[in-house]
Amino acid sequence: MRPPRSVRPASRVRLHPLGDTALLAELGTRLDTALNTRAIALATALKKRRDVRQAVAGYAGVTVHFDPDQTTHETLGAAIKRLAAKRPPMAEPGRLHRIPVVYAGPDLEEVAARLNLTRETIAELHSKPIYRVFLVGFVPGWAYLGPLPEELELPRRQVPRTQVPAGSVAIAGRQTGIYPLPTPGGWHLIGRTSVKLFLPDRDPPCLFRAGDRVKFFAANL
Repeated sequence: MRPPRSVRPASRVRLHPLGDTALLAELGTRLDTALNTRAIALATALKKRRDVRQAVAGYAGVTVHFDPDQTTHETLGAAIKRLAAKRPPMAEPGRLHRIPVVYAGPDLEEVAARLNLTRETIAELHSKPIYRVFLVGFVPGWAYLGPLPEELELPRRQVPRTQVPAGSVAIAGRQTGIYPLPTPGGWHLIGRTSVKLFLPDRDPPCLFRAGDRVKFFAANL
């Protein structure tokens, strides 16, 4: 999944039908924490409606599944525009997770060479921000975190790996993430962590939720 790249006014809402019983409410098209906050607030408000079956926040929009016996694209779209025009309530900061990382991933040397940075600088830059969990998906427990510092921006690997070990810390574009399970992947692996992100016997099973915050820190081998 790739984040949107171009910029549109934050106040504009674009509605896109997704079949007969769903639509996408697009609040913007850039990777931005303020837009993501608005998307989460809009999804929360929509979940309270009787005609909405499901509302899932993304980077800067909400996918809405509705009951066609209770509403239509047009009626729900008008309601969405009214809700989106309201100032979202002051949200409580998402939970802060501190994640230890051993910065010794198999792609670290290549990333350092391509960015003309030292391994130590990469670790310092990567662990400096407090990242936003924009959304959770791809595989159980995977969270798209960002924005990544511009100095670390790289496109995805040209040839994805067929399997990435669980706990691998990776970067691609302006995002970072942790592979929660062994899975194929095309991001650059710069480190690893021992933190378990997906525990199927726990409720909820995923450690991260949309809107949470993540702070990495360097750990010893």
